Amino acid sequence: MEITFALAGNQNCGKTTLFNLLTGSKQHVGNFPGVTVERKEGDILKHEGAHVVDLPGIYSLSPYTAEEVVTRDYLLSDEPAGIINIADATNIERNLYLTLQMIELRKPMVLALNMMDEMIGSGGSIDVKAMSEELGIPVIPIAAITGDGVHDLVDKAIEVVENNILPQRVDFCSGAVHRAIHSVVHIIEDHAQKAGVPRRFAATKLIEGDELMAKRLDIHEADMDVISHIVEDMEQTLGTDREAALADMRYTFIEGVCEKSVRHPGETKEQKRSWEIDKILTHRIYGIPIFLGIMMAVFAITFGLVGPVLSAWFESGINAAVGVIDTALTSAGVSPWLHSLIIDGACAGVGSVLSFLPTIVVLFFLLSILEDTGYMARVAFVMDRLLRSIGLSGRSFVPMLIGFGCSVPAIMATRTLPGERDRKMTILLIPFMSCSAKLPIYSVMCQAFFPHHTALVMMGLYVTGIIMGILVGFLLKGSLFRGRPAPFVLELPAYRLPSARSCLMLMWEKAKDFLVKAFTIIFMASIVIWLLQNLDFGFGMVSDPSDSMLVAIGKWIAPVFAPLGFGKWQCAAALMTGLGAKEAVVSTLTMLMGTAEGQLAGVLGTLFPSSLSAVSFLVFTLLYMPCVAAMAAVRREMGSLLEAVGMMVFQTSIAWLAAFVVYNAGTLLGL
Repeated sequence: MEITFALAGNQNCGKTTLFNLLTGSKQHVGNFPGVTVERKEGDILKHEGAHVVDLPGIYSLSPYTAEEVVTRDYLLSDEPAGIINIADATNIERNLYLTLQMIELRKPMVLALNMMDEMIGSGGSIDVKAMSEELGIPVIPIAAITGDGVHDLVDKAIEVVENNILPQRVDFCSGAVHRAIHSVVHIIEDHAQKAGVPRRFAATKLIEGDELMAKRLDIHEADMDVISHIVEDMEQTLGTDREAALADMRYTFIEGVCEKSVRHPGETKEQKRSWEIDKILTHRIYGIPIFLGIMMAVFAITFGLVGPVLSAWFESGINAAVGVIDTALTSAGVSPWLHSLIIDGACAGVGSVLSFLPTIVVLFFLLSILEDTGYMARVAFVMDRLLRSIGLSGRSFVPMLIGFGCSVPAIMATRTLPGERDRKMTILLIPFMSCSAKLPIYSVMCQAFFPHHTALVMMGLYVTGIIMGILVGFLLKGSLFRGRPAPFVLELPAYRLPSARSCLMLMWEKAKDFLVKAFTIIFMASIVIWLLQNLDFGFGMVSDPSDSMLVAIGKWIAPVFAPLGFGKWQCAAALMTGLGAKEAVVSTLTMLMGTAEGQLAGVLGTLFPSSLSAVSFLVFTLLYMPCVAAMAAVRREMGSLLEAVGMMVFQTSIAWLAAFVVYNAGTLLGL
């Protein structure tokens, strides 16, 4: 029997941790909201035919954000045979609000009370049997981080699906709300049955004013008028609006359930510790300087202490491997053109990028520690005031933080934002956050021109990206995106010790992504660059490289960059290949300059006559349009090719202007 479970719950309740435990998957687990932005599927280990789908974390089934729409549409479909609802036992009242809504869906369901170890460790307790009787569904205590209770959870979930055990209770209301819901149920019963939507769930959504549900049920205008009168009567009787009335109804029931089954410990030890730490880290004055100081320390460790040493060792290994390949090809008598293609093309291009792998792994290991402790959620909170000045809320900083790793998942993470205005504006600003693919460019330029100030230059680039994003935000706020930002409500998780498994998992995922890109996109780009460098427009081999297609194309584009201080054709050609993948800029320069892996920094002085021109190049690479994969994500999320192209032109123009100002202002100042 094939069984598919929907795994649903609030944000930051341990949902993805449980998913990884159930499936053996390696999904990224983050201690801040917005990690899961689309559903992920996997097979439950040791249970053949059982599958689970990890849905975006949400607080209700009201369609305010794209993630809530994704979760609700999936739960209403026929795909999931049952629901595993995971709830944070230390915040049980808030978590049960979503539970009551999912009970109304009338599907076999199990409630997993996660973080019970923290609840018990702080002196609290939950009477699982009493809560199960009140809710009418099985309740299983678990600790996803350790795996306690997970086997019992899976066994019970499979049992309720195989025996089609539906929630025993769906009516949580009384008084005016009770009359309103049951009146609406009678009106829409036929429509709900035809649309395949549970009638009580449909009724509560219509009372809340859910336009998507009204459209799905295809209710006649006359019936909608009757429903409106029913809602007005309820509001007048209760003296409150429709949404508040239903929220009060649910929370009144939840309070009764908790009175009978929950003994609160007050604040858990983790929460008490978090309050004390937050007095410092989220201080309205010191919060941002502390964040900048922490990031400066991260860069100093990555690029000053650990990264260079590891990269040097790795580089030695790469050079040795290339030497072996070179000797083997020479011994085999391979033709000169093929020998050059393999050594000067593929090996030089891929090897130049691979040498930066240890540095990138170290950086993301340190960032994963910050994320796993819960500090990154505090950064979003601290940045709220700053982002509100440009018309966004602190919630937008979560996708921007993800953008420091890769723009593609960051753009997808904007689905967690509540309004179309906030979503589109955030998408436009994400590419200004420097992604990890640009790190090889920064590293080689710093080695060449700023070897004693690498961490400072790195910090300056990241801060410059943020400042440019803020300036562009001001521009957009006063033109294309007038209006107020959405209200900002963010749950700050308790500080926890970072999980070694989670940190190592993220480190491995980043390394794997880098290796896959190196041996696919960078490999192909290196081959193409070699061909362009050795063929003319008639596809004949050239004896003089200046007659090649690449030189001709580079010289045609190079004048555009001359006012920025780097008008050599090699720079123009490298920036072109960077549109495929930013790492390709380094591999292209390595091939064009005819250097071995790790020796590029020593010859860059011939392309950049001064440190100022190098800074200008860094500013341009920081800000110009992202790679094609990121642009495809923009096209998909914004729904318009024209808007995506407009963004490409806009951002590249900003990059050119910023680099022009830096170079020419520096020249005037005699730098």
